[in-house]
Amino acid sequence: MPSPVSADRPAAQPPGRGSVEALITQARRLKGDVDAVRRDTRSDGADPEERWQRALYDLALHQLDDLDAHLAQLRDGPQPAPAEPAAPPAPAAVPSGSLLSRVGSAEWDLLTDEATWSGELYRILGLDPDRPALTLDELPSLVLDEDRPKLTAMVTDCLVDAKPIDGEFRVVRPDASVRTVHMMGEPVLGADGGTTSMWAVLRDVSELRRSQRTVRETRDSLHLHRRQQQTEHRIAVELQEAVLPPWRGSLRLPRQGPGALDLAAHRLPAATPTLLGGDWYDALELTDGQMLLSVGDLTGQGVAVASGMATLLGAVRGMAMAGTEPGQLLTLLNRLLDTTVQPALGSAVCCRYRPETRTLVWAQAGHPAPLLYRDGTGRVLNASDGVLLGASSGAVYGQSVVTLRPGDLLLLHTDGLLSGHSGTAAVDRLLGLAPRFGAARTAQDCVRTVVEEFGGAGREDDACVLVVKVTT
Repeated sequence: MPSPVSADRPAAQPPGRGSVEALITQARRLKGDVDAVRRDTRSDGADPEERWQRALYDLALHQLDDLDAHLAQLRDGPQPAPAEPAAPPAPAAVPSGSLLSRVGSAEWDLLTDEATWSGELYRILGLDPDRPALTLDELPSLVLDEDRPKLTAMVTDCLVDAKPIDGEFRVVRPDASVRTVHMMGEPVLGADGGTTSMWAVLRDVSELRRSQRTVRETRDSLHLHRRQQQTEHRIAVELQEAVLPPWRGSLRLPRQGPGALDLAAHRLPAATPTLLGGDWYDALELTDGQMLLSVGDLTGQGVAVASGMATLLGAVRGMAMAGTEPGQLLTLLNRLLDTTVQPALGSAVCCRYRPETRTLVWAQAGHPAPLLYRDGTGRVLNASDGVLLGASSGAVYGQSVVTLRPGDLLLLHTDGLLSGHSGTAAVDRLLGLAPRFGAARTAQDCVRTVVEEFGGAGREDDACVLVVKVTT
């Protein structure tokens, strides 16, 4: 059983003023540091994690306010009971948000049935300080019905079994507002061991509980947001894997006949795994024996972008199968993107390869041009005009023609491959891989070289690369 307070035991001496003053200084310095960090993390409230962080900062500041006020009470000691002048001056108003207005005290004398309350307790409960303090029997009349059994049990355990009081309940003030009160107290025993009185400190913790509730709600919202992100990322990955070419490693197209191509491709993920974009690559043998080669990128990330990418890639394949040339294909693709419900921008390179003549017909829409490597050197193919897909409803895309030779190598890539690198220097770095490409036996070896050079950690965006090697 806890040791009850004895009525004739000497009162504990307050801590030294100097030591408490030092604690107050530390608490206020910490509060200033926390507030400074909080101000530096201002946001528009759209990010669930930022809302959760802001709620935690507010809760920490609220508790530091409480600590500051409690230490000040320790330093200053209890306020003396005022004398009763003939015409007492009006007391200085304590702001309703002040910490001093949130902590009150009370003592109930069981021998005389008298109650003594501090002015702060009257303010917490919203009662007129000129009225008599409520007795222990009257106190439950202020408490919400569902909390009365809790208060009654705490008081009974204190008076009968000398157990300390430590619990919360809600009170309804005369203005109908509800406040949450935390009550701590102990019985005072007389010389015969019987309970003579009970004292308690009552603290208005409404704002504290509100802050804690906000932290819980923002934390739950953050967890939900993260689960949604994980689900969306999984769906986007599955969708992307479903529509991208199923082959891995090297692929030979057409599988028979002269002028065949050795192909290899690879997707380089962004450093942040949740940022799954709309990049694609494709190599498809058409019904007329020609081949479709394409890479592209739809701006944005997530399921909607992956779905849009799947739609565009399906349209590219369908129009290529129908014999549509690259320039006209991009023109129609731009119209398709312009009619979507959610406006989007995209870029693409589409190529049609004729193996019997080793001719490549290609067009681009706001996309990096293919790189041609021949005889140990590399160059950028001259591109026809072509704006971003979705940027202009009436855009028309031209096309270019280049004749390839056995041993030539084409490199098609999305712009994410060079993210984080300056444009000209990055392209020169790609072109500088020509000697290593010349020594490579297969297109897959060339892809490995590109990944070694550009696939390191810290990528800002995902990317696709498609390497095409003309066989003899």
